[in-house]
Amino acid sequence: MANVVVVGAQWGDEGKGKIVDWLSSRADVIARFQGGHNAGHTLVIDGITYKLSLLPSGIVRAGKLSVIGNGVVLDPWALLAEIERLTAQGVTVTPENLLIAENTPLILPIHGELDRARESQNSVAKIGTTGRGIGPAYEDKVGRRVIRVADLGDPATLDLRIGRLLTHHNALRAGLGLEPVDSEALKAMLLEVAPKILPFAAPVWKVLTEARRAGKRILFEGAQGSLLDVDFGTYPFVTSSNTTAGMAASGTGLGPTAIDFVLGIVKAYTTRVGEGPFPTELNDSDGQRLGERGHEFGTVTGRKRRCGWFDAVLVRQTCATSGVSGIALTKLDVLDGFDELKICTGYELDGTFYDYLPTAADLQARVVPVYETLEGWSESTAGARSWADLPGAAVKYVRRIEELIQCPVALLSTSPERDDTILVTDPFED
Repeated sequence: MANVVVVGAQWGDEGKGKIVDWLSSRADVIARFQGGHNAGHTLVIDGITYKLSLLPSGIVRAGKLSVIGNGVVLDPWALLAEIERLTAQGVTVTPENLLIAENTPLILPIHGELDRARESQNSVAKIGTTGRGIGPAYEDKVGRRVIRVADLGDPATLDLRIGRLLTHHNALRAGLGLEPVDSEALKAMLLEVAPKILPFAAPVWKVLTEARRAGKRILFEGAQGSLLDVDFGTYPFVTSSNTTAGMAASGTGLGPTAIDFVLGIVKAYTTRVGEGPFPTELNDSDGQRLGERGHEFGTVTGRKRRCGWFDAVLVRQTCATSGVSGIALTKLDVLDGFDELKICTGYELDGTFYDYLPTAADLQARVVPVYETLEGWSESTAGARSWADLPGAAVKYVRRIEELIQCPVALLSTSPERDDTILVTDPFED
């Protein structure tokens, strides 16, 4: 039985929710391993739309165990609100089907306040953060002052953690013109939420180890996309965690030998939310058409996504940094009706050709895409469930992508519905 890691191979919003849901129907455990409630998944199941931010996509499937790993930063109030929304839609969420790693760091209200204050006062270059406190929480984790889930069970430990945390934060807040945090008020908030969160707490690393030994199938679910990775993304316009597949091991406590297949989710074109370089961005009617047909608005923020042609250079790069075994190509149907399509095959800058995106920020901002033009198709690909259902030009487009990114297509998605999927390679049986 194979264990599968699912990661976004672009800037996020590639359609991971549907693919993870499709795979989770055959997995036993679904583990979220990084990010926070700044990322979102949209699932459409039997005509019902579910919007998830913190909960693993498997939560909507009966009989599955969902876990939130230690690589996640958890806003307990956001989690409870999400559970309440799903409960209203008929989804059951209890400690029987959801576990949270005891060593998961918590996002507190002060993290969001700091996030928004810094972004509003950044007059040089905005990062494009969602303002939900993800970055400051990760900073506190690395600074060894964060409050973790296990700390909620001991008021004495909580006092020590709060004291250390506020020594740092109140100094920052003074510099930003914010009022100091009342430690007693913060402690009261945490003690109030503790009994609602602690029943879900567990040694997730141990649970996953035992599941693996029992031959269970584990699906590791990433958030956002590899181009937002804090090390390999378009820094500093990135998130605050590692979004590549390697994080699945350290973000859950299950070693890298447990990973058998890495599935990279790739959109048939390219989108990005927020600031930062985007070589193939289209500020014309084609870009507007992609956005409208693809309904390109953020699940969490509602922000309009920037749209552009498929960038094979970037996807080839992310397939390498995540060790992708095969890709799931999504939203092919959005390209229906284009007379011609373009794929970026490289970059040109000051007379030099690049077959990768340079690391230096000034170079990333100035690269010019080199395009290859392919024939479009007029027929509809929406709802196709076999290669025979696809126009010849669409098949050629997919095959050319495989060649350029040096990675095979394992799955092809042709609509938001989970069954509108062409299976080429089964990640769980590879």
